[in-house]
Amino acid sequence: MAVALGFPAVALVLWPSATGQALHHLFFLLFSVAALSRLAAALTPRARETLLSLPDAALPAYTVIAPLYREAEIVPQLLEALEAIDYPRPRFQVLIVVEADDDATRQALTAVRLPRHVEVLVAPPGHPRTKPRACNIALERASGDLVTIYDAEDRPHPRQLREAAARFAAGPPRLACLQAPLRIERDHRFLPRQFAIEYAIQFETILPLLARLGLPFPLGGTSNHFRMSALRAVGGWDAWNVTEDADLGFRLAAEGYDLGVLELPTVEAAPDRLADWLPQRARWVKGYMQTFGVQTRQPPHWRTGVMLAFALTLGVAILAAMAHGPLLAWSLMSSAAHLGGGDGWLGPADLTLLAAGWLCAMAAAVVGMRRAGGEPRLRDLLAMPLYWPLLSLAAAHALWQLVRCPHHWDKTRHAARTGQVAA
Repeated sequence: MAVALGFPAVALVLWPSATGQALHHLFFLLFSVAALSRLAAALTPRARETLLSLPDAALPAYTVIAPLYREAEIVPQLLEALEAIDYPRPRFQVLIVVEADDDATRQALTAVRLPRHVEVLVAPPGHPRTKPRACNIALERASGDLVTIYDAEDRPHPRQLREAAARFAAGPPRLACLQAPLRIERDHRFLPRQFAIEYAIQFETILPLLARLGLPFPLGGTSNHFRMSALRAVGGWDAWNVTEDADLGFRLAAEGYDLGVLELPTVEAAPDRLADWLPQRARWVKGYMQTFGVQTRQPPHWRTGVMLAFALTLGVAILAAMAHGPLLAWSLMSSAAHLGGGDGWLGPADLTLLAAGWLCAMAAAVVGMRRAGGEPRLRDLLAMPLYWPLLSLAAAHALWQLVRCPHHWDKTRHAARTGQVAA
């Protein structure tokens, strides 16, 4: 992967003119595809399925895995959210996984009286120290027919498990995973607001479109519901991948399984400081790079549909993260050159594409936020291009980490809840 990413830099030194032109055409194509995909997602109605609610006696056994690390302060919030889940307790298992050296979180758990269906597992010392490793440890003790992952700060809809159980019961055996939409709590500050828009585009428009087309997609890091048999058939999570969710979605698809989406959401808090947002975003981009490198080496993964969705999601996300900052600077300098009477570096077609891409992203944001139960503000939509260059900062950090510490897991500080979804 590092060689593939470094080749353009070397080519720019050796053949600057030809390489620059090739990269120009590549990014033009990239942004055209990204813009059109967002417009298509915004214009495609979300599929609605009428499902009969399963009676309690027909509900399958369900396991919830909650991996925690340095989460002592929000243990009470997690337990409250888990207890609010509407699912018959005899069929409900909760496995909370903590690290052996995380004394504070373990003490917070021992300080409260846990329900009988909640069990605390201690992950033994070992490497890598990642969330997917903790999930795999819990998977060995999981007894459910279905299993889902929740993060410490998650607030899932109380009937989300019932919806997933009904969808699996009505779906074909090859339906392996259902992703619930992730929605961000209301916060009018710049970073959380743009984060909420980004999530709304991804989980309320892009993923439903891909699911409706029968194409795979990168799973979110939480609230993905699996058939236990399918999850174990593919070996669980890759403990060395820092976006194990994205990797697992495409591994399932490569083995012939289908993915789908749910309607009932999980509410999360967004990083509210750049110091928290940057390592989280860098971990995502680094994990996407890891997944891209691993998946493209697997011959079964070269099925047409899998690779098409792979390119439209992970491929576009990686290249866009790298390109947003340089393209913004390039477009500003080019516009200044045009205004000064000189020749700009970007032609009219390029500037038109940038404007069209912005409008398509705005359309997807409006639809996504409305589906999430909110109403986007015009100033937030106009501020979107100010957020995108931050992705390039995260991508640079991710590339550095990919070389220096590829399996390091940046811990995200979880903000306190406000109790309201972004609107």
